[in-house]
Amino acid sequence: MIAIPWLPIFQKTSMYSTVFHAPWNRQLKLTTALSTALLLAIPLILTLKIPESPSTLYSIAIALPLGILLLCALFAIRGYTIRNNTLLILRPGWKTAIPLDGLTEAQANPSAMQGSVRLFGNGGLFGYIGLFQNKALGRYRAFATNHDKAVVLRFPTRTLVVTPDRPEQMAELLQQYC
Repeated sequence: MIAIPWLPIFQKTSMYSTVFHAPWNRQLKLTTALSTALLLAIPLILTLKIPESPSTLYSIAIALPLGILLLCALFAIRGYTIRNNTLLILRPGWKTAIPLDGLTEAQANPSAMQGSVRLFGNGGLFGYIGLFQNKALGRYRAFATNHDKAVVLRFPTRTLVVTPDRPEQMAELLQQYC
């Protein structure tokens, strides 16, 4: 496979890192499609019925759904890579760096996110991203796109969940940082 420096998600491996894709499950695809349709329909309908002199609130009602859609799209999870003792969450045009210092456990667990409640964040528009809680993990931060492919990363003071296309392989790679 050809390595394209400005499009790292398509690189499987390189001398310095391994890239994992972030596959979407059917629920995420459906939620994102329906939410996107709604968030685009609202401003379209309001624009077609715009009064002669729209109020500030009316203008906000047109712009807000588009802003929500754009903001959520910017935080979408495209993939993951492990490089230089850091887990990088690949996003459209940027990365979130998670230092692996202090990692105590990395385990593939397809049921890790079951029964979770979202405390803060995005629960289905381009991903499951934010702060969640359940009985099994307690409070945790998720960078997820497919619940069934969860990898749980435990640190002394926090827990993270990521959902790569090859969870067992990622957990195995992360174990060397424990």
